[in-house]
Amino acid sequence: MADGHAQHLKGHRWFAAMYDRLMRGSERKFLAKHRPHIVGDASGQVLELRPPDRVAFSFGYEGGKPVPPGASRVTITLEEQPQGTLLRLRHELPSAEARDHHVQGWRYQLAVFANVVAREQHRDVIRLVDGFFAAWGEKDEARRRAALEAVATEDVSFRDAFSCTSGLDDLVPHIGAAQFHMPGVVLERTGDARQCQGTAIVDWVARAGETPRGRGTNVFELAPDGRIARVVGLWTQG
Repeated sequence: MADGHAQHLKGHRWFAAMYDRLMRGSERKFLAKHRPHIVGDASGQVLELRPPDRVAFSFGYEGGKPVPPGASRVTITLEEQPQGTLLRLRHELPSAEARDHHVQGWRYQLAVFANVVAREQHRDVIRLVDGFFAAWGEKDEARRRAALEAVATEDVSFRDAFSCTSGLDDLVPHIGAAQFHMPGVVLERTGDARQCQGTAIVDWVARAGETPRGRGTNVFELAPDGRIARVVGLWTQG
């Protein structure tokens, strides 16, 4: 079985996540605990370790089915690309039936790896989001642009019920127009950010003084360098 998984994540973070989850111990052995009524315990031995771009290990189940320990080989390689890291996983198995048995399991495991490294890479997402909201209250255009450059990419896009901008050259004056039509209104984050593999969802409130003027949710897509690349805003009532 061969599979690929591209994410906006650095290769060394992918490697660290895999090593920490599967390959602890000086003897280069691992024992992956699963729910016994599903597949039982899986075990194996690291056969090749080449940080930060390649690892290979044997893989099998203590109960012998669908393959016993040592009966299959997993090779994972990582390749840096401009848009992030390309992960290739190859699991060599003795039969098509055994291959098909593992497909969904590896989809799940790759998602686990992706979430581990995404949380690390985007650990500053709250700072970025707060900086983005703060820029909407900055009246000086030069300072507003500088604030956005610190948290967003040059080609950042923003979409909501009243906006359709592409790049900072659009967004900076657009915010100025919003201030003109809604004087004194500021945006504030409410609650924590929920994030998954480079996408964050954040609730917000628009206030004029102590009076709420609107509420909504923003969806932030994060670039490979961690900054905000795309924003979609959804307004709600109240």
